[in-house]
Amino acid sequence: MHVAGRIEDYALIGDMQTAALVCRDGTVDWLCLPRFDSHAVFAGLLGTEEHGFWRLGPAHSADAEPPRAARRTYRGDSLILESEWDTPRGTVRVTDFMPPRDGAPQLVRIVEGVSGRVPMRSALRMRFSYGRVVPWVHKHEGRTVAVAGPDSVWFDTTAETYGKALTTYADFTVAPGDRIAFTISWQPSHKEPPAEPEPEQALEATEEFWREWVEQCTYHGPYREAVVRSLITLKALTYAPTGGIVAAPTTSLPEEIGGVRNWDYRYTWLRDAAITLSSLLRTGYREEARAWREWLLRAVAGDPESLQIMYGIAGERELGEAELDWLPGYENSAPVRVGNGAAHQLQLDVYGEVTEALHLAHMTGLARNDYASLLQLKLIRYLENHWDEPDEGIWEVRGPRRHFVHSKVMAWVAVDRTIKLIESGDADGPLEKWRELRDDIHRDVCEKGYDKERNTFTQSYGSKELDASLLLIPQMGFLPPDDKRVIGTIEAIQQELSTTDGFILRYPTAGEDAGVDGLEGDEGAFLACSFWMADDLAMIGRVDEARKLFEKLLALRNDLGLLAEEWDPRLKRQVGNFPQAFSHVPLIDTALRLTASGAYGG
Repeated sequence: MHVAGRIEDYALIGDMQTAALVCRDGTVDWLCLPRFDSHAVFAGLLGTEEHGFWRLGPAHSADAEPPRAARRTYRGDSLILESEWDTPRGTVRVTDFMPPRDGAPQLVRIVEGVSGRVPMRSALRMRFSYGRVVPWVHKHEGRTVAVAGPDSVWFDTTAETYGKALTTYADFTVAPGDRIAFTISWQPSHKEPPAEPEPEQALEATEEFWREWVEQCTYHGPYREAVVRSLITLKALTYAPTGGIVAAPTTSLPEEIGGVRNWDYRYTWLRDAAITLSSLLRTGYREEARAWREWLLRAVAGDPESLQIMYGIAGERELGEAELDWLPGYENSAPVRVGNGAAHQLQLDVYGEVTEALHLAHMTGLARNDYASLLQLKLIRYLENHWDEPDEGIWEVRGPRRHFVHSKVMAWVAVDRTIKLIESGDADGPLEKWRELRDDIHRDVCEKGYDKERNTFTQSYGSKELDASLLLIPQMGFLPPDDKRVIGTIEAIQQELSTTDGFILRYPTAGEDAGVDGLEGDEGAFLACSFWMADDLAMIGRVDEARKLFEKLLALRNDLGLLAEEWDPRLKRQVGNFPQAFSHVPLIDTALRLTASGAYGG
């Protein structure tokens, strides 16, 4: 009997349209078809085996846990997963991948004998609609197909299969040199069957795709392995047909095991996508930047004043939140949510992140787009009238709106970058008026968001609490790194928001302002914030301390180089949706900064 593994036990495979999570024991516990945000066909990650899974590995007795792979790795710089088991009868390798595609999405699994003769088993239990619907499984011209409503999944293999207990099995033995392939392909149920897969050709094409993509990377510093793996992960979170970028390929992996902080991250947050774009641009990936800019222009077209903080991966605006009460949740962390009710929050910092991304694209030579410049001007005209309003802030709190300092700083960034665009001659706007606006915002933040007695900026106007987003003040150029207020803020956050092992919390979830996020429970250390701290330490000259923190963070990655959203310092494990763009982006940024400063070990 398989139970969902720890979050760090999972590997990511994907095709830039959807993604699967593969556990160490060879079980695919999560896969949505045909898109990231579609209903899951395998939802065992958030429930039990009854909610769908596909296990492929050495045979074992029914009452025992499936054996875990002795070794696993990605093949070179790719998203092709290789897992190896050493058994009393020999060694076997399983290669898992999803070929980048134009047609039907596929998940391919190739079993290869390495030594001895190893008995193997494939157990495939498809459950549509997040584990709720048992499909009609039958044979069609020698192929196995599962159908429910608008969906069909086709299962192809040369191994002999049989059905038992609403599960499709294959029992077989592999010897050295044997290669047996298994493939599932999704197709709308009203269409003709998808073409029969060609697994070996697909493997070769997938490897070539990733090799060519990674060759574009311009970073060749000491942290190249970590940077390239993070870049591949970010590419995997990109929805190729539109250029949209999901925050993570999962929903409802908890920020606190057993808690209620469980959210659906399979959408495009403007903030996350904008910072992802900046990392891709800074490492040589301009095509992704162009595609995302086009996605942005389509998503907000006609109504930039009503900018949402997130959209669907094709630009959808309605992302209604619902709870799936038939799923018990990951390690009983309920509720399981799909959709996201935060989509219509007011988060003024988003205007800054989007403008910063457009500015960086412009500065790195991306071909001019007149509508992008027009959009930027429209966003500033909106901010003129709304920057001084309270909002829900970067952490999209579900408590009352506040005047969050980070939101005001990012409003300043939006105005500042637009002024630079106008000064470059690539746009027209009221320069003097907006320079005054920039000064007004700056003065407001320094007067109302700064605690003179403690020499630190605070989470919001009138608050005594701190917030790790304040670490972005020097990185955004709002104040220079050597400003005493910046140094005071960094040191205050180190003192008040640091865990026992030196990682950084987003904000207090208890204390004078307890309940700022309107939620029960606690959460782990937010990994992005810890990377921001390493960045800031390097900026203020404490480079050895920055490097040590960065390398501690690198050590939190799983064996495949992947990070979730948070780290639970009490349980010493990753928590939150996985893998998380908002963790891998600052990893790249900090590596670039430390490399530029020469602050790295031998």
